[in-house]
Amino acid sequence: MDDFNLIEQSISHHFPLIGFFNDEKGKESYFIVGDYNPQSFQALASELGEQGLVPYINPEGNYYKINIGKKQEKGKSKIHLNVILLLATIGTTLFAGYFYIASGNIWEALEFAVALLVILGAHELAHYFAARKHGVHATLPYFIPAPTFLGTFGALINIKSPIPNRNALFDLGYSGPLAGFVVAIPVLFIGLYYSTVLTTQNVNVALPDPLIIKIISQIVIPNYTFDKDIIAHPIVFAGWAGMLVTMLNLMPVAFLDGGHISRSLFGQNLHKFISVIGIMITTMLGWYVMAVLMALIFFMGKSHPGAMDNIVTINRNRKIIAVLMLIILIFCLSPAPASTI
Repeated sequence: MDDFNLIEQSISHHFPLIGFFNDEKGKESYFIVGDYNPQSFQALASELGEQGLVPYINPEGNYYKINIGKKQEKGKSKIHLNVILLLATIGTTLFAGYFYIASGNIWEALEFAVALLVILGAHELAHYFAARKHGVHATLPYFIPAPTFLGTFGALINIKSPIPNRNALFDLGYSGPLAGFVVAIPVLFIGLYYSTVLTTQNVNVALPDPLIIKIISQIVIPNYTFDKDIIAHPIVFAGWAGMLVTMLNLMPVAFLDGGHISRSLFGQNLHKFISVIGIMITTMLGWYVMAVLMALIFFMGKSHPGAMDNIVTINRNRKIIAVLMLIILIFCLSPAPASTI
């Protein structure tokens, strides 16, 4: 009760406090205020932050609601863990490249591993620098080694502090997929330059190409048309994986990168509806395991709270970038590979 009184005093000091709502089931409680000012909210966030609390403000009819959460305690970053996982992922991607992709050619396996790790690294480092730009604490990338066809489950960073506003949330969402996509483009140009048109169906590995790979193939491979397959150089597989990572992360579901973008642009209810559409698209493309994981995160996890300040306006440039990210998602859409892989 003492905490409640302190929170109430803090909010009433910065905003005209109208009341407090607590539903009968205890699923949600929030304070209702009659006005919004970004400077006042920043001051409130700073004040409550000293008490280990995090405020979230959202529109509520003609008023605004302020939910209060507790700061999550995050341990210190361990750089040695980043290094160990990176070294392990170098090993697993080299192994996958040598045995599954490059048919025993160590140099082509190395080219595949380097290209893939550069794409994944660019994706996560873009998130990292976007976080730093907005004063959000985040770790350096953790690469994830795995005994798979590609040798990795990707990479991630750990966000260790609340995201301050919608613009910051949007930047954190789009930065990684855009960087990964931009780096994957020259990787595909290089790989496809050394690839050839498939003249026989007797091939062990055939990837269903997203539109962007078909477009680049038409540019760099002589006599290529959209109805033909290619015998891909190992570097192409790294570019394909980069486009796959971009596609899956851009699905506007829950806490994925696309989910961050969706939540920054829309309210919580519309974001939930869009999340369901994202899960349906992933399922229709045949990525069943990813669709199940998305569904578990969405239905069993907490709702995406958005940024602390969900009122501040998304500017015009970011809205243009949002359209660009939708176009990139369409270019990267790809059905799951056949069982031949």
